[in-house]
Amino acid sequence: MALTLGGGPLTTRPPETVNYRIDGPPHRLFWHDFPRRVRALFGGQVVLDSTGAKLLHESNLLPQLYVPERDLRTDLLEPTAHSTHCPFKGDAAYLSVRVGDRIAENAVWTYPQPTEDATWLDGYAAVYWAAMDAWFDEDEEVFGHIRDPYHRVDVRSTGRHVRVLAGDVVVAESRRAKLLSETGLPNRYYLPPEDVRTDLFGPSATHTVCPYKGTASYRSLHTDDRLIPDAAWSYPEPLDGARAIAGYLCLHADGLTTEVDGVPLAG
Repeated sequence: MALTLGGGPLTTRPPETVNYRIDGPPHRLFWHDFPRRVRALFGGQVVLDSTGAKLLHESNLLPQLYVPERDLRTDLLEPTAHSTHCPFKGDAAYLSVRVGDRIAENAVWTYPQPTEDATWLDGYAAVYWAAMDAWFDEDEEVFGHIRDPYHRVDVRSTGRHVRVLAGDVVVAESRRAKLLSETGLPNRYYLPPEDVRTDLFGPSATHTVCPYKGTASYRSLHTDDRLIPDAAWSYPEPLDGARAIAGYLCLHADGLTTEVDGVPLAG
């Protein structure tokens, strides 16, 4: 499981089904090495290039990447008057990134005087993921956010009887689905397109990006009496760890009911 989400040990309310208690504050920080080279680009320039990055795991938040300040292109940075306060880490100072006529305002932050419990933040900086044009983990571009090493995706073939209904209309039925389990999320069933009433689904302009599965394309459901936007999605070119769902469809939206072996799924 992820350390800071979904009942992990660093959440503010860890699960009761353990034989230990953590002696420490309810809001927890865990700082450790990121094991690979990471780079961020903006306006065609490399803003950071680091083999000494760290991951900060913080209760109820996604991990945040920090890099030594020396690994930033300081000539592209401009200090700003913006600041924020974190009771667990201290007062953050911000910098903008400027390349030519492009500027990413307050895209970088540091803790010049971190709290006593987070002194290891001194000399490190973080960059807002969305403020950059591209990120690379070694030589592979990463989308969405940096991958959490404690997060995983597993795909298994299943012969369970899966049916998806829109009201009384069966829009999919299969005994050869792929079951995808992902840390902190409900199981999802991906069905071969041959087992889906694809004639009822039209294209959607929606796309989403998952750093663990890839870029998803969506379809909307059209029946005689209803329209359900973005009722199904697929990963045409999934990332490693999820390649088994390539081209399969997952149907999940308000207005749809999924049954597995005759039992409706919750969530």
